Amino acid sequence: MKLLCVYCSSSREVAPAYAEAAEAIGRELVGRGWGLIYGGGKIGLMGAVARGVKAADGVVVGVIPEFMKSRELAYLEADELVTVQTMAERKQAMIARADGFLALPGGIGTLEEIAEVLTLRYLAQLDKPVVFFNQNGFYDHLLRFFQHLGQERFRSMDGLFAVANTRAEIWPHLENPPGYQAELLWRERR
Repeated sequence: MKLLCVYCSSSREVAPAYAEAAEAIGRELVGRGWGLIYGGGKIGLMGAVARGVKAADGVVVGVIPEFMKSRELAYLEADELVTVQTMAERKQAMIARADGFLALPGGIGTLEEIAEVLTLRYLAQLDKPVVFFNQNGFYDHLLRFFQHLGQERFRSMDGLFAVANTRAEIWPHLENPPGYQAELLWRERR
């Protein structure tokens, strides 16, 4: 089974519309033939997407550091709950098992995780699709920053990821990603 790595917020304080979309995406990914791999949490958007997957009888793989598990933050209903010691181990386990990546709205942790995936794609160490779900323009400022990088002659982000402004736009980007010649582009840009 293909596993979609979903990065998103664990905050309980975000607007309900974000959690509703996360849960719907969880249900939809099952219908599209994906299982979920994610940070293993039960709260915030993380919990919502996992509950959506389970509600649709899908597979949930959580990867959670021991310190979070001991704080009772783990989604114990996961089909598989992998316990690691560090956040770095968590990221590596998720990246290694994922067949694609989706960033839902999230905070600094989400940005840190998706930035590592983008860096690996840029360096031709990873060839899996990456999609930002730009719900209600959530990532507009970040996307403008990415454009700014290219305009200022820092490395261009072109071809590293796709942007979905609606839930329906997510799936074509994951299922039929455009080819990305990372190795060739990386050599040309050096």
